[in-house]
This record gives sequence, C-alpha cells and structure tokens, in this order.
Amino acid sequence: MIDPFTLSMVLIVALAIMGQSIGVSMLAGSFVYLLAKGLDPSIAAETMLQGLFNGYTLLAVPLFILAADIMNIGSLADRLLRFAQALVGRFKGGLGHVNVVSSVIFSGMSGSAVADAVGMGKIIITMMTKDGKYTPSYAAAITAATATVGPIIPPSIPMVLYALVSEQSVGYLFAAGILPGLFMALMMGVTNAVMARKRGFPTDNSIPLRELPKITWQAIPALMLPVILLGGIYGGVMTPTEAAAVAAAYALVISVVLYRSVSARAFYQALLGSARSTASVGILIAGAMAFNYVITRENVPDTVAAVLDGMNLSAVSFLIAVNVLFLILGCVLEAGALLLIVVPILIPAAQALGIDLVHFGVVLVVNAMLGLITPPYGLLLFIVASITKQPLVPIIKDLTPFILILIASLLFITFSPDFVLFVPRLLGYGG
Repeated sequence: MIDPFTLSMVLIVALAIMGQSIGVSMLAGSFVYLLAKGLDPSIAAETMLQGLFNGYTLLAVPLFILAADIMNIGSLADRLLRFAQALVGRFKGGLGHVNVVSSVIFSGMSGSAVADAVGMGKIIITMMTKDGKYTPSYAAAITAATATVGPIIPPSIPMVLYALVSEQSVGYLFAAGILPGLFMALMMGVTNAVMARKRGFPTDNSIPLRELPKITWQAIPALMLPVILLGGIYGGVMTPTEAAAVAAAYALVISVVLYRSVSARAFYQALLGSARSTASVGILIAGAMAFNYVITRENVPDTVAAVLDGMNLSAVSFLIAVNVLFLILGCVLEAGALLLIVVPILIPAAQALGIDLVHFGVVLVVNAMLGLITPPYGLLLFIVASITKQPLVPIIKDLTPFILILIASLLFITFSPDFVLFVPRLLGYGG
C-alpha cells in the first residue's frame, strides 16, 4: 500500500504537470492525505480557514495589489517615468537607466514584480523600441530584470508571505530589503552601462535641467507615497496592513482628484483585476496552509533539520545549499509557492544553525524573484514576451548578463548579513 504522504505528493505533482494551479493541487493532495490516513477531511478546511482568519497581516496582500492596479490605470506611472527620464536619461544607454530608476521608484509603491512589469514596463518598452533605439528583446530583458527589484524594496508582497510562515516582523523584513534592493538596482545599472557601450545604444534626448524642478513638482504627489508608507510604518503610526490600505486610498485620491486620470470604467477594471489576482493568491495561500498541516503532521521540518544536523553543515554551507535549491525550484515553481511550501521546512534548520531569520527571509525572497526571470517558467519572461511580441530565445539571451549579475548580488546579500540588517538595527531590531 502506498504511503499517504507519498500519495499526496504524487497527486500534487501530477496535477501541477497537467496544468492545475499549485494552490488547488495542494488542496487536493492534502484532502487525499487525510482520507488515506483515516482522518476527518474537514481538518483541511478548518486549518485553511483558521490560518486565513488569524492572518491579519495577509490583508496587506489584496490592498497592495489594488494600490498597484490603481497606479497603473492613472497617469501616475507616466509622471514617475518622466521624472526618472529627467534624472538619468542623458547618460549613455539612457532609457535603460530610466528603466532601472523607474523600477526602484515604483517598487516603493506596489510591492509586486508583476505590477511593475505590466504597468511601468509597457510604457518604458514602447519608449525604448521607438525608432529602433533598442532591440525589442533587450527592452524586454532589462524590463524583466529590473522588475525583480519591486518585491525587495518595501513594500513587498513576498515579504508578507514570508512573515506569515516564519512569524517574523513585516516591518523589519521591509527595512531589511532596502539596501539589498538598491544594491541590485545599482548592479543592473552598471550592467546596462556596459551593454550600452558594447552595443552602441544611444543617449536619450535629454530633458533640460531647467525643466527638472517642474517635472519633480508634477511627480511629488506620486513620490510621496513611499515616504508616507515607510514613515507611517517605522514611525509607529500604522501597521504594514494599514499602510497597504493607505497606499490604495492615496493612489486612488491622487489619480482621481489631483491628476484626474481615472475613468469609472478603468476603476472598475482595476477592481476586477485586483479581485482576480487576490483570488489567485488566496487559493495559493489556502492550499499552502492545508499542505503545511500535512508536512507538520509528517514531522517533515524536524526530519529535514535532523538530516542536516547529521551532515554537520555549517551556516555557510546551509545557505549555499538553500540558494542552489531555490534557484533550481524557482525555474519550475512560482515565488509564492516557494515561500509558502518550502520555507516552513527550512526554518527549524536555519534556527538551529543560528541564522538570523530576517536576513534569511531577504535571501529567500531575492531567490524567489530570480525564479521569475529564469526559464522555462519565469513569469516575467512570459509577460515581457507578450508585451513585445518577441520569442523567448532572444529575450533570454539578452537577459543572461542581468541574471548573472543578480546571482552575484544574491551571493553578496547571502554572505553579508550585517549589510542586510543595517537598516533594521537602526530601527531597533535586536538580531
């Protein structure tokens, strides 16, 4: 007779291969496990509902999704892009630098790599490919690469998911992502500069410096959103979940009242899109919670910790192994599934080795973001390919230098905990 846990795993993998969502696959696998064990199947529903109802932090996810969708339907993205263009467009490979800077700015608002690529990405790709300045494949590649910064610099939806399973502070996780995110952006800017000189990319039509104050003034309402969010969180005025609500409300007010760039139909479509995205994430979280009951009952986390302990791995060896594991799994699993399924298994081992869980969270989230741009199932690859109507092969070829520099950045982040934890410690973190 097949072991119930093995049967559950086989079913999950089979459903995923057949194209079923990983959330539904985990729910089905958990249900079959309970039946095979002779347990009440309602345990799956009870575990799922208790996790969702007690997960106050999870409310931040749909609110950040809504905030990002509202930003994408208004003129907010256009104003931010023009501000970035005024800052760095005058340099060699200027629109590539604009792509990097605009992603950094937008990341302080949306918390989602997909929102960055879909919203800001459409605009900047059109600008880059106009008049043949850049090849469509390069425009797509750098857009996908820079979008990975979105969930590293706060706010961050993946950080919220990691906080859910690791029981760490969302505020400290957000703070820990600031320097790594900026470092990744800097490295991509350097890579773009090298590529611009190598391939003869042009300098953008520079905006006169005398127009910078006017452009900055027009962009200030949008630029104030990250200031309000982070200031509110770290000033103790609001929780991250409340900050997500403020982000959505603020984006709506400045888009409708100040910029007057949102129609009733566009707002309805934004609500509809947010509901779909939230439902997709919700199914994934529900499935992960039900399946986490299964792996907890099977004592998988403690078993993994015991195996690793028997291997006498050092903290450094463990982090290297985790990076390799996540880079491989990231090629076939989406970021949310990685964080919700694999992290609970790794947490006991990380704690036993004395690894700081806030630093560990940043390492894992960066890994998960790399999975969005690595073939064969990198979600951002498909998004930018759809926008540019380009085949994946030339996009992946142009993306390779960025993937390599991001892996190098990951290694630096992995082995520089003091760098990652510098800002959290300034805010009172004791780790």
